[in-house]
Amino acid sequence: MVKGIVVGTGDLSELALGWCTYNGDHMSMYGVNASIPKTLIRWMIDAISEMPEFAASRPVLQDILDTPISPELLPPDAEGKIAQHTEDLVGPYALHDFYLYYTLRFGYAPRKVYTLACRAFEGDFDGETIKKWLKTFYRRFFTQQFKRSCLPDGVKVGSVSLSPRGDWRMPSDASARLWLDEVDSL
Repeated sequence: MVKGIVVGTGDLSELALGWCTYNGDHMSMYGVNASIPKTLIRWMIDAISEMPEFAASRPVLQDILDTPISPELLPPDAEGKIAQHTEDLVGPYALHDFYLYYTLRFGYAPRKVYTLACRAFEGDFDGETIKKWLKTFYRRFFTQQFKRSCLPDGVKVGSVSLSPRGDWRMPSDASARLWLDEVDSL
């Protein structure tokens, strides 16, 4: 209608966990955030909001950061509160992005990822919480591959990507059993 392209906004974290709308992010012509984890996007928004060039935009950018991550499938209530909080359902993105990086970039097994996470997040998350969300990560990562198999092209910004035409090759029917068994043994 306006002779433009449809830009996909799904980020690396959402694509890893399958927390993206099948076809919604897939019908775009280019995925601009496809290799950028959600924690980095939030960090970039925060950093940009502090720049003098963006002083006029600071209130809007800070409002974005203050808004809980949500799929926004349900409208806010009368007070403007969001009913769905993504991290309540899939877990903290700080943990998932950590798991994703060490799983994709280095191919570390669950036990090593768990050990590193316990050290890195000491004081923020206890071992049981880390284990709970690690299991969720592997379960979702494997079961949601079918969504990644049909992604549009996207830029590779960092050292990891889930593009089926780039770094990542995984069959849609791959099983997470070995990884989940290892998490259960922790």
